This record gives sequence, C-alpha cells and structure tokens, in this order.
Amino acid sequence: MNRIAVLSLMLALLAVPHGLAQQHGGINHKATEGRDKTASSYSGMETRRVKALSGEQIADLLAGRGMGLALAAELNSYPGPSHVLELRHALGLTDEQASRTKALLDQMKAETIPLGRLVIEKETELDRLFSERKMTSAHLAEMTKTIADVQGALRTAHLRYHLEMAELLTPEQIRRYSQLRGYSGQVD
Repeated sequence: MNRIAVLSLMLALLAVPHGLAQQHGGINHKATEGRDKTASSYSGMETRRVKALSGEQIADLLAGRGMGLALAAELNSYPGPSHVLELRHALGLTDEQASRTKALLDQMKAETIPLGRLVIEKETELDRLFSERKMTSAHLAEMTKTIADVQGALRTAHLRYHLEMAELLTPEQIRRYSQLRGYSGQVD
C-alpha cells in the first residue's frame, strides 16, 4: 500500500465518528452465541441496501440527526439545538432564544441533510464498485478520501451548531441542560 493510500485510510478512520465508524448497527453479539464459530457476526448484513450503513444510520443521515457526531461538544457543555428545543420549557428559554434556536436547527438541517445524502451516495458507489468487482486500489484511495472528507464536513457542521447554541444560552441554562440530559462531572 503506498503512502497516499495509507494516509487516506488513516484520515478516513480519524474523520469517521463513532456513530458511523462502527458500521455494525444492529449487531447483536449475544445472538451469535451458540452458532457455528465460523459464522460471522456480520451475517445478514450482505442484504443491506448499503452494506456499510444500517437502516438506522441511513434514516439518521437523511434526517440530519447528530448520531453522536458532536459528542465532543455535547459532553463538554455545548448543547445542541435539537435537544435545547426539546427542553425549552425546563430551561426557561425566552421567546427570542426559542426563535433563534429554531432558526439554528433549521440551518443545521439545511446543511447536514445534503451532506448525509452525499455520504449515502458515496457509500453506495463504494459498495457498487466492490459488488461489481470493479474496484481498484487507486479508485479505493480516492473514494475513501472523498467519503472521509464528506463525513468530516458533516461532523464539523454538527459541532459548529453546538458552538453557536452555547452562545445563545446563559451559563445557568447550560448547567441545567447538562443536568437534564443526565451528564455528571460537568466542567464549569
């Protein structure tokens, strides 16, 4: 494997957040107990529309949901707009805060849904080339880099909206958000 391919693969792995990186959505390892030890825990995934994405991941990408892409922000007291709106009454949002939060959520979805569609499109293309036995090493490096770039842009978008959301809330609202979401050990 040449240096560019290795670098592309490393970047892809770094850019893919936990929610996408696992790509095992729905595997029940307990369900494999008692089965033939040679059978893969991936058994059944070969029938997926896009092999590397579960149905839930596809639905989340199409809906612009976070899928854990912004955990670095969320778990460090940078609330997300979707959850802030869900908790608006408990957080005591003003009408202005609620309106601006809704606008942030709408902007986020307008940005992330097309990126999610692009992830699905590129993963579908990758899958197709493998299934048709048309994949080459050169094309693999190019495609995985493209997928990593799109996934990185998607994660950046989700994280950016957490940053913007935190600017709209008071420190007390942020503390309350963390409590309501069940996070402990929050840094003030």
